[in-house]
Amino acid sequence: MHTDTERCVRAVRSKDARFDGWFFTAVLTTRIYCRPSCPVVPPKVENMTFLPSAAACQQAGFRACKRCRPDTSPGSPEWNARADSVARAMRLIADGVVDREGVPGLAARLGYSARQIERQLLAELGAGPLALARSQRAQTARLLIETTQLPMAEVAFAAGFSSIRTFNDTVREVFALAPGELRARAARGAGTPTTPGVIALRLPYRAPLNPSNLFGHLAATAVPGVEEWRDGAYRRTLTLPHGHGIVSLAPRPDHIACRLMLTDPRDLTQAISRCRWLLDLDADPVAVDEQLRSDPLLAPLVDKAPGRRVPRTVDGAEFAVRAVLGQQVSTAAARTHAARLVTAHGTPVDDPEGGLTHLFPTPQALAGLDPEALALPRTRRTTLTTLVSALADGSLRLGTDTDWEQARAELTALPGFGPWTVEVIAMRALGDPDAFLPTDLGIRRSAQQLGLPATPAALTARATRWRPWRAYAVQYLWTVDDHPINHLPV
Repeated sequence: MHTDTERCVRAVRSKDARFDGWFFTAVLTTRIYCRPSCPVVPPKVENMTFLPSAAACQQAGFRACKRCRPDTSPGSPEWNARADSVARAMRLIADGVVDREGVPGLAARLGYSARQIERQLLAELGAGPLALARSQRAQTARLLIETTQLPMAEVAFAAGFSSIRTFNDTVREVFALAPGELRARAARGAGTPTTPGVIALRLPYRAPLNPSNLFGHLAATAVPGVEEWRDGAYRRTLTLPHGHGIVSLAPRPDHIACRLMLTDPRDLTQAISRCRWLLDLDADPVAVDEQLRSDPLLAPLVDKAPGRRVPRTVDGAEFAVRAVLGQQVSTAAARTHAARLVTAHGTPVDDPEGGLTHLFPTPQALAGLDPEALALPRTRRTTLTTLVSALADGSLRLGTDTDWEQARAELTALPGFGPWTVEVIAMRALGDPDAFLPTDLGIRRSAQQLGLPATPAALTARATRWRPWRAYAVQYLWTVDDHPINHLPV
């Protein structure tokens, strides 16, 4: 979008928050870059240039605006709506892969050479993987500076910087303030005292956001010991690269309130990325709803409660296991089966607030489970053990970087994986916005009530007009039934 100057100028002049994250406005006279919704008076058109990423702005010598804080914009919805190499690379960079494995590790995961990835990212984002990772490190450092009392040396290494000097230089360059000045400004503006060991932050999103199905689904399917709904917030444990964490997520009118407790602050970037992915916060609900409203039978559902998101997962392997446990059983039964696995094979954790007891077991931890110990039909046991084995040995990967069609083919080849299981994993674990569940019983009932075709083949044919947002259409169709997944818990 950043190449369409006229459209960008209109967005800046109207301070349209919908375009935050789509592009950034760099002001040639002040050398500052802003988000489109920046509250300051827009500069003259001839003094504006538009860039596709914060990293591109920083690389061109612009610093972040202190008013609108463009580094905290929602991510571009493009990266979650596409499955090409650039989109997959962006999802991996957001998850901290460059910091952990370097550019060669990023390229290896995508099946390209480092030079090819560099060229593709430069073409679309105006910055290579190192610059994009550096921009992300700067934002992580800012969060740690402003929300914790960690010594600056610890902040530097936790954010992924290789030296304190690099940390200081980057923070000054990006924010035009020294780290100590950032902390002092945050302390002056703090409305409530910080809790030791807790990182409190706000996760932005594009309005509208309807929390009912999003949090209702997560709460209704919560696995005891791993997830819970408490005091208006969804809480769960997280398995992270350097340790584990506990997150609390609560919907607010203009943001998601996020409270993180991490055993290692180096995991902050990954924790935030996974929380945003879980809640589908980088979606563009206006574009989605506009497409779905074009169908007169869906339009009333969209108009009644716009802004529905797709509830995803923090771990693709975990969700795949839970999807198999949930085949042809009730939500309550699926939770019971999952809770038994957690108790037997999950890693215990301490929750200062009580309620959460374990991490969900990894595929490696489940690889040695005794099939006879599973209270499942024999065919389902085979399905689960085969899945776990494939996940544990790496022959099946279900990450944010996974090619959607390749994963579908690999899942379909496993015993016991029918269309429903494959598509629900594609929708919630892989994030495919066009995944569709025509064989789902709830979808078929809803279709019948709305006057849509009720057979899977006919419904799939009708759903072509909802593409590429059929996963969001599923969320609206599920609301026809009065099910707990559609309501925030009391």
